[in-house]
Amino acid sequence: MDEEYDVIVLGTGLKECILSGLLSVDGLKVLHMDRNDYYGGESTSLNLIQLWKKFRGNDKPPAHLGSSRDYNVDMIPKFMMANGTLVRVLIHTDVTKYLSFKAVDGSYVFNKGKVHKVPATDMEALKSPLMGIFEKRRARKFFLYVQAYDEKDPKTHEGMDLTRVKTRDLIAKYGLDDNTVDFIGHALALHRDDRYLDEPALDTVKRMKLYAESLARFQGGSPYIYPLYGLGELPQAFARLSAVYGGTYMLNKPECKVEYDDEGKACGVTSEGETARCKKVVCDPSYLPNKVRRIGKVARAIAIMSHPIPNTNDSHSVQIILPQKQLGRRSDMYVFCCSYSHNVAPKGKFIAFVSTEAETDHPETELKPGIDLLGPVDDIFFDIYDRFEPVNEPSLDNCFISTSYDATTHFESTVTDVLNMYTMITGKVVDLSVDLSAASAAEE
Repeated sequence: MDEEYDVIVLGTGLKECILSGLLSVDGLKVLHMDRNDYYGGESTSLNLIQLWKKFRGNDKPPAHLGSSRDYNVDMIPKFMMANGTLVRVLIHTDVTKYLSFKAVDGSYVFNKGKVHKVPATDMEALKSPLMGIFEKRRARKFFLYVQAYDEKDPKTHEGMDLTRVKTRDLIAKYGLDDNTVDFIGHALALHRDDRYLDEPALDTVKRMKLYAESLARFQGGSPYIYPLYGLGELPQAFARLSAVYGGTYMLNKPECKVEYDDEGKACGVTSEGETARCKKVVCDPSYLPNKVRRIGKVARAIAIMSHPIPNTNDSHSVQIILPQKQLGRRSDMYVFCCSYSHNVAPKGKFIAFVSTEAETDHPETELKPGIDLLGPVDDIFFDIYDRFEPVNEPSLDNCFISTSYDATTHFESTVTDVLNMYTMITGKVVDLSVDLSAASAAEE
């Protein structure tokens, strides 16, 4: 271990693994360590016995739930947008050859106490029970504008500069009511709260286009894909990729103490009495607690069930977004469900998650609106974890720290953080113009 590396990465969470993969592919010499004896850090995937140990303090799950090893329960479950940034990063690094994906069945939104399929195109808008007949026509016009919009072609802009026009004003032009705005902003554009209404509309239009293009990709019921056997496959795939490019992975390394030179710049990491030297350190917040601050907490529930979520057309995998306004909250709530059809549970079993940015210390009460949608559960666990963000100045101390995972059940915010960190570390931008067909979903 007493060697010199370009970068030492601490923690094998998803963000750290993607970065170590990108940096290895760039030809940097990377050492990747984790204090745990398993991959994934906060974003790990647990079997049934590990799940019971974590939440119940014993290793005796009831026999009727089936074999422990048939479970791959992701602690930070997130779906991937089929044409989204994460899929582009996976293709860019060629890590897709180690993974199989499968389309996700359904994308739903909670509106006035009911669960509805999210309409994503002008045709679906006309059929959706979310809107009355006149509202449908207005929404269809707005969808047609978004579908035709091309940043480079001013003819499609209808005289509006979307880098200047606020989202609120663009929507007002089409006369859409608050209810429609709610599902467009939260279930299509995937905004986490309503701040976007006072920001330039270009971002929202781009997000809506990404949703529609991803949806068209697999002709499925949703724009999302998910790896077979769950997200736990991703860190391991990146570990294999890194090894191909000469990177080194070490699990079960206690302490992982970052060492600094006289100028306060990170210059190495010590574990078990040995020090590996480096130019830069990349890590999750748990490795440098004195360089981060708490920015919030996530409340989550994990349920094991023997049926799909009611009112989702028997979807075996589904996301339901509950916009903040519908619940009188400050931020959205998310329901995620996956099952044996993605090989994350034994046949006939479904795993559901409900998560939100916590506004109280009582997850059981706070998550009730989402849990009420699940129907009967075989077992359920509740949990709250803190979210941290870095407060250091990487140009001064050479420490690059990721932000904790948020409550969303999709990957767009996670991968933005990764790409920003990559640019800070290397001064370069990842080229994401890739051939998307390289990550086709596993066929049935």
